[in-house]
Amino acid sequence: MEVKLKYGKGVKILRLPEQADVQVLTPRDLPHLSDLAGSLQAALDAPLQAQPLESRPRPGRIAIAVPDETRPVPLKELLPVLLNRIFKAWPGIDPAAVAIVVGGGLHPAPDSDQLARILPEDLRGCRVVSHDALSSPLKSYGFTSMGTPVEINAVFGEADLKIVVGMIDPHQYQGMTGGSKGVTIGCASRKMIEKNHSLMSTPGAVAGNIHDNSPRQDLNEAGRMIGIDLAVNVCLNAAQKAVAVLAGEPEAVLMSGAHITEQLYGLPLKEPFDIVIASCGGHPKDICIYQAQKGLNTASQCTVQGGRILLLAACTQGVGDQCYYDYVRRFTCPSSQMKDFEEFGFRMGAHKAYLYSRTLTRFSVVIDSELDAQTLADCHLSKGNAQETLDRWFKEQPPGFNPRVAVLPNANTSYFYNQE
Repeated sequence: MEVKLKYGKGVKILRLPEQADVQVLTPRDLPHLSDLAGSLQAALDAPLQAQPLESRPRPGRIAIAVPDETRPVPLKELLPVLLNRIFKAWPGIDPAAVAIVVGGGLHPAPDSDQLARILPEDLRGCRVVSHDALSSPLKSYGFTSMGTPVEINAVFGEADLKIVVGMIDPHQYQGMTGGSKGVTIGCASRKMIEKNHSLMSTPGAVAGNIHDNSPRQDLNEAGRMIGIDLAVNVCLNAAQKAVAVLAGEPEAVLMSGAHITEQLYGLPLKEPFDIVIASCGGHPKDICIYQAQKGLNTASQCTVQGGRILLLAACTQGVGDQCYYDYVRRFTCPSSQMKDFEEFGFRMGAHKAYLYSRTLTRFSVVIDSELDAQTLADCHLSKGNAQETLDRWFKEQPPGFNPRVAVLPNANTSYFYNQE
């Protein structure tokens, strides 16, 4: 049989033996919105647990937080509608008083080329701010009850009307993205991100869970402290088409959108597989090694101990995080890296190496990537051609043994729940 999997902006076609016991674990689908602009207008007419823009006092300064290109949010469709609504609600407002803050957490601050790829050409004269977690001026709001310093981009923090635009997607330890996360991580300081992410190993910090989940609750609390007025979130299907757009109070939007996302990406799992073939889901999910780890984590959740995982991740932008790369290549193997992390505690960049090592020490992993073999080896990853790797794995099976094989076409966004 043949399977077609997304790889960067293209696809890879893999051939599997006809007798192989293969299950393709495909996300469900929902009808996509035929009129995204109209759907956003309707959501803004009746925002969840929030006032419509037109009912609010005229603001002096407005800030709209949006994600960088690692999140496929259709900003070129959403932002014109939102800006038109703002200028219609308050005629005569100075466009210079409206800031679009592009945040990617600890990703490098977006440059002009990236901004051109993600933002619409006509921004009505509004200014654009590229957030840099290491150097942007910050506004502080104190500490959450979990001890996280709430420090965000000052342009956003000092606005009278604060809006966040993003998407609701499964997240491996915050349960779901969306809600306040585009600000509380996307536009946050390094210290804030680092402290929140240090909660990643607490009970309940797993994909799909937004209730008894400490990292997620920490972000929700921070969002309330900041006073985010409105969240605009989309839910995207596997083809990156919007199936829902929601607007309102950030936590209300998160709760509503998480239910939709669960219908799309939550998969039942009865028993694990011997071989798992995982595509991150193509661009931008496999834009770099740093992002591709999410797909590997999902694959590990459905693989037998000691089983084999083939990860398809083009990684056209390389490793994706210099702190991670500088840290991980200090070690000769994943086990020594894990020992260091557990001994010296949480550090950003190091945490991504730890998440990788948590899988690499339990499974045999090969990655098909555009990155060179040495760079991958520095990250303790083995480079291999996908088809050649599969052919070899099937040949190595004991006589009479037919391995159970799973194919994950959208590993970065899928997650599993146990099915009795």
